[in-house]
Amino acid sequence: MMTCPTYFSLSKPCTLVIPSLTPPLKPTTRRRNKLLSFTTTATAIPATVTAPTRKDNSLDTFFSRFDPHEARKGADVLVEALEREGVNRVFAYPGGASIEIHLALTRSKIINVLPRHEQGGAFAAEGYARASGRVGVCMATSGPGATNLVTGLADAMLDSIPLVAITGQVPRPMIGTDAFQATPIVEVTRSITKHSYIVMDVEDIPRIVKEAFSIASSGRPGPVLIDVPKDVQEELIVPNWNHSLRLSGYFSKLSKRPKIEQLEIIVRLIMESKKPVLYVGGGCVNASEELKRFVEITGIPVAMTLMGLGNFDCTHELSLHMLGMYGTMYANYAIDKSDLLLAFGVRFDDRVTGKVEAFASRAKIVHIDIDSAEIGKIKQAHVPVCSDVKLALQGINMLLEEKGMKNKLNFCPWINELKEQKLKNPLTYRTFEEEIRPQYAVQVLDELTNGEAIITSGVGQHQMWSAQFYNFKRARQLITSGGLGAMGYGLPAAIGAAVANPDAVVVDIDGDGSFMMNLQELATIRVENLPVKMMILNNQHLGMIVQWEDLFSKANKSRSYLGNPLKQDEIFPNMLKFAEACEIPGARVTKKSELRDAIKTMLDTPGPYLLDVVVPHQEHVLPFVPSGGTLKDAIVFQHC
Repeated sequence: MMTCPTYFSLSKPCTLVIPSLTPPLKPTTRRRNKLLSFTTTATAIPATVTAPTRKDNSLDTFFSRFDPHEARKGADVLVEALEREGVNRVFAYPGGASIEIHLALTRSKIINVLPRHEQGGAFAAEGYARASGRVGVCMATSGPGATNLVTGLADAMLDSIPLVAITGQVPRPMIGTDAFQATPIVEVTRSITKHSYIVMDVEDIPRIVKEAFSIASSGRPGPVLIDVPKDVQEELIVPNWNHSLRLSGYFSKLSKRPKIEQLEIIVRLIMESKKPVLYVGGGCVNASEELKRFVEITGIPVAMTLMGLGNFDCTHELSLHMLGMYGTMYANYAIDKSDLLLAFGVRFDDRVTGKVEAFASRAKIVHIDIDSAEIGKIKQAHVPVCSDVKLALQGINMLLEEKGMKNKLNFCPWINELKEQKLKNPLTYRTFEEEIRPQYAVQVLDELTNGEAIITSGVGQHQMWSAQFYNFKRARQLITSGGLGAMGYGLPAAIGAAVANPDAVVVDIDGDGSFMMNLQELATIRVENLPVKMMILNNQHLGMIVQWEDLFSKANKSRSYLGNPLKQDEIFPNMLKFAEACEIPGARVTKKSELRDAIKTMLDTPGPYLLDVVVPHQEHVLPFVPSGGTLKDAIVFQHC
C-alpha cells in the first residue's frame, strides 16, 4: 500500500492499492519521491500551479484611456479591469442597478452582444467559453435579472466552464431592506459557483476582477460571480492596478504535477494489460493532442463521454464513440470486458456507469482528474492521480517513449474482438419510405459539413442523436449541456460559439421543445447577423419524456405533446413564423428525398437560417441502458 499525495484538504488521505499484481510494482529508486520533470516543445512546465496564462487577445502592456491619476467611476474601473483581462465580448442585459456598467461599456472597446433574456446571455457566454477556451462573461441587473443567470451558473459549474458573471446590486445602504429588485444573489449562487464576491469597497474592484478570472480558469474551471452595488459603480476613484491576489490558500490546494512513481505504475499496468480501454471525458478538452499521441503509442481503444466527444477523433479506427446510457453497445462492451480502465478527466457520472458495482468490474482502474473531490467519489480507483490530465499524459507519453514502447504493445486480439462487436452491434435505425428519421438528418448534416461544424444542442433525444450520429473530429466541437441537462441551451450557446468563431459553420441541432425555451434569441442572431444555422428535429413532443413513458409507463402520456390538441394534423407552433418575425429565412422539410437539398440550402444560405425537419415522435434513442442498469439490460431494438 502506498499513500497517494494529498493535493486538497481531504477528510482522510486516499490510498493507492494495487491488488494482485505480480511482480510488485516498485518504481525505480532514483526517481522515487521526485516530482516528474519534463518539458513540452515550447516551454518548461512549472513546478507549482500559478495564476493561469490568458488565452485571449490581451496585451502584455495595457494602455488605459484614462490618465493614470484621473479619477473615474467604479463602473469604468470594472470595465477596464475586464479589458486588462483581455475581454472583448460580453453578453450583458441592462437594468437599473447595472446601467452604470453598461454606460462604461460604451466608453470601452468591449462589444456587448445583447441577449434577449439573461439566461440566454449566460448560455451564450458558456458557448463562447467552450468554443474559444477563454473565460466567458455575462452581465445582468439586480433582482430578477440576477436570478435569471442561476441556471447558466449551475450549468457552468457542473460542466466545468470558465465563466464570470457580473450583476448589479442595489446601493449598499439598501441591501437587506427588501428594496425593489434586490436579491441576495451571492447567497443564492454560493453552492453553484466556485466563488461569489460582493464588492463593498470600490478600491477592491481591480483585485476582485483579477481573482475572479484566475479562479474561473484555474484548476477545474467553473463560474465566478461578482455582485456590484450601484453606489459602488458610481463612486469616483483613482484605481490601483498593482493589487496582489489574495489566493494563496486556493492555489496551494490546486493539483500539482503527477509524481513519477504514479506514472510508472500506470505504464506497468498498461504493459501487463490484455484488454485496456480509455474512458475519456470533458477534462481532456485541453489535452487532445497528448491523448492522440498516447493512443498512437499504445494502440488502446477510446470510449468517450458526452462531454468528451471530439477530444479524440470519432472517425479514428480506435474510437468506440460514446459510452453510457445512450452509448454504443461496443463501447459499453469494452468497458465491461476490460481488464484495465484508464479513466482520464471523468467523474463516473450516473449516466455513464449505470449500476456502479457492475461498471468495469473486471478492471483495474486508473483515475486521473484535476479535482481531488472526484477521486474515489463514485468509484474507487486502484491508481488515483490528482493532476491535470495534460501534464499526466505528457509524463506517461515520455515514459512510454523512453521505454521504446511504440508499436511494441500488442492488443490486436482485443482490438479484433471489439471490431467484431462493432459489426455485430452498429448504430442503426429503422427507415420507412419517405419519413425522415432524425438519425438520418444528423448523418446527412455530418456528411455535408464533413464533420467539421461546431454543433450545439438543447437537451433531449435530439441531443443524443447528435452525439451518436455526428462524427466529431476535434475538441470544442460539441457544445451541449451535460451535467445539468438544461433545455433551451442550444440556441444561445450557438450565439456564443458563432461570436467566438465567426468563420466557422455553427449549427444548432435542436428539438422543438428545447428550442422554444429560448427562441427569443432569434432576435439577437438577426441583429448581430450571426451565421447560425438551426436544424430543428420537430416531433411535436417532448421526445425523451415520450420514450420513457413508452418504456416504463405503458405509454401513458403526461402532457408531453407540444402541439395543438385540437389540430393534431397540423404542425404547431409554426417555427417558420418565429423565424419570419425576426427576418430569418427558413424552410420546412417533411420528405426524406428532399432532406439533403434542404440541408444544403441551409448551409449555403449566407447568415442565419432555420430548417424545420418534421420527424416521427415514436422514434426512440437506441441503444438505451435503463437508469441503474448494466450492459445486459440494454434495449437495442424498438418493437413499436
